[in-house]
Amino acid sequence: MLKAYGVWGKKKFMGREYMGISRATIIIDEKGIVEKVYEKVSVKSHAKDILNDFKG
Repeated sequence: MLKAYGVWGKKKFMGREYMGISRATIIIDEKGIVEKVYEKVSVKSHAKDILNDFKG
């Protein structure tokens, strides 16, 4: 599943490269269709960003 959604791959931390999970949020509707993908996630504002995007 990680590879299917494109969240498994090379990461870098403190000059070291390794394989790991990229932080992302994928919104999937009740029919299984991907509605939106958030690839760059800011921990401080992410929940608010999602709520603002789906208000309406």
